[in-house]
This record gives sequence, structure tokens and C-alpha cells, in this order.
Amino acid sequence: MRIEALPRFRLAQLPTPIEELKSLSRELGGPKLLIKRDDQTGLALGGNKTRKLEFLVGQALEQGADTLVTAGAAQSNHCRQTAAAAARAGLRCELLLNGTKPELPNGNLLLDELLGARIHWVQRSEREAKLSEIPDELRKQGDKPYMIPVGGSNGVGATGYVLAMMELAEQLNGMNRRVDHVVFASSSGGTQAGIVVGAKVTGFKGKLHGVSIDKDDGDGATYECELADIANETAKYVGFDAQFAAGDFTVAYDYLGGGYGVVSDLEREAIRLLASCEGVIIDQVYTGRAMGALLDLIRKKAFRSDETVLFWHTGGAPALFAYANDLTRIFHIRSAGSRAAPSE
Repeated sequence: MRIEALPRFRLAQLPTPIEELKSLSRELGGPKLLIKRDDQTGLALGGNKTRKLEFLVGQALEQGADTLVTAGAAQSNHCRQTAAAAARAGLRCELLLNGTKPELPNGNLLLDELLGARIHWVQRSEREAKLSEIPDELRKQGDKPYMIPVGGSNGVGATGYVLAMMELAEQLNGMNRRVDHVVFASSSGGTQAGIVVGAKVTGFKGKLHGVSIDKDDGDGATYECELADIANETAKYVGFDAQFAAGDFTVAYDYLGGGYGVVSDLEREAIRLLASCEGVIIDQVYTGRAMGALLDLIRKKAFRSDETVLFWHTGGAPALFAYANDLTRIFHIRSAGSRAAPSE
């Protein structure tokens, strides 16, 4: 492989820690639970996109770009980290966000503005066309834009998660621990594709479970083909001689609830339980949904009690503050300064 020779702009604080979730495991009656803390990658409150952006920004700088352009939801973790990466690298940043500008920015959107990104509000149906227009406009002005796909999910970005699996393998070896299952959120595909490529690179024997955040069973075959395409692009980019097919990917499609960004009891319970048991904060769109799936799978005895499951925390906590009304629906405050408790 040639990963060390690839253009890379260092952004992340690595390695991210692995912690044992003893209290949560005890609460659930097993199995043993670990968490990989990619919420602590360090860039603008962290998250998984920082690993991808090291290689994306590296390529942008190598190509002489002066502006990063990308898109996402109004509370996009990817856009927030892209804006931060641009600031760190001395580049401008143009963000296309779904919807209309709110009166008061909150969560990731507040951070986008603080980080100096120029924000364009578009309807989701118009986003692809606008993504083509903005780079053309920038080039006419003499700028040199570099396009980053949604989620940073292409072969260049997914390279960050090949390295992440190499990092995980080294950490587990140093801890003398074995992991039987890895569970993580899966949406734009780059994280899962990189993890699967990295697992093959390292000879990792555990099972890899992506939890779909925004695609249902009907999208399954298409999504798994997309994952294979990204994985093959990644393998080619890093110089790893392997081919991947849709059957190499396991995705759980049973936890979509009301759809992307719609908070349900699944996410509320997962956020509350991990916070109250372990002091770890997860978000309502990605890690909350993936952790909710993990809780359900544990209760359904999908894992043996003697197995070890690692939850890969991909970040997203800044968006919690924009969802306060949805997240506090099941809580009441008994008195000033009292601990929040589940409502009846």
C-alpha cells in the first residue's frame, strides 16, 4: 500500500481512545461493551469527518485549491468539520445547506458561521444543480474550488477509515483485547467503506454492522453497491489489491423511525442511557440512532454474553442543542437543579 505517500493535511488528534462501557453493559446484562471515541478527533468539537478531511484537504492543497465546497443538512456535522478544516488550512469554505436560514443559528450552524464559512441555503431538490453552479462561479472569479462530496464519502475521504482500522487493530493488540462485533452509523457510506477495506487490510475477524440512518430496505441493494463502489475506489487509491462487492457489507435497515433527523423514542432513550450510565454524549441523528439499534440488538440477544461489541462513536453532539425540544419531550424537571428523569 501507499497510504504514507498520499497527500494528507493533519487535522485529527489521534489515536482516539477506546473506553469500556462497564455501567451500560451491567445495565443491559451484557455483552462486554467498548466505545471508540471518534467524537474526540479534536477539530471543532470532533467527529468522524475529520479523518476523511485529512486526505481530502491534503489533495485539495496538492491541487492548488483555495476554496472548499461541500453540502449537507442544516445541522450537518460534515459541513461544520469542513468549515473548520478550511480555516485550519487557510482556505475559504462554501457550504450548501438544505432549507431556509433560521432567525437564530444554533448547534452546528452557529459553528459554521463562527468558522467563517459562506452559507448558501437551497431546497434539497435544487442542491445538485447548485453544487455545479457555485464552483463555476468561483472559477469565473479566478478562484480554485475543490469539491468535497456529501459526507466526504469517496475513495479519498474513506482512506481515513482504512487508517482508523489500522489504528484500532494496534490499540486492541496493545490492550490484548478481541472485538467480535463493531457497530456504527452508516449514511453517505465513506466511513463504512473505509472500515471494511481497513478490516481486510488488517485481517480483522470481527463482524462489521452498519446501521442505516436514512435508507430503508428498498434502498438496500443500491446502497450496498454504492458502498462497494466507494470501497473499490478506496482500495485503488491506497494501492491495496482487493475487490469488494455488495455482499461484503452488512447494513441494518430496521431503525429509521420517522426518517432522517426525526427524533423518536429510540434515539431519546439511547442518548439518555449512555449519558446517565457513562457520561458520554451522542447525537440525535447518527450516533443516537446507531446506539438505539445496538440497545435493541442486545435486548434481542443478537450477541452472546461472552462476546465483546465495540460501538464506534462518530460524533455529532453539537447538533443536540438545535433539537432541545425534541430531546426533552420525555423528561420533566422535578425541582430547580434536580436531575432530569424519564416521564411516566
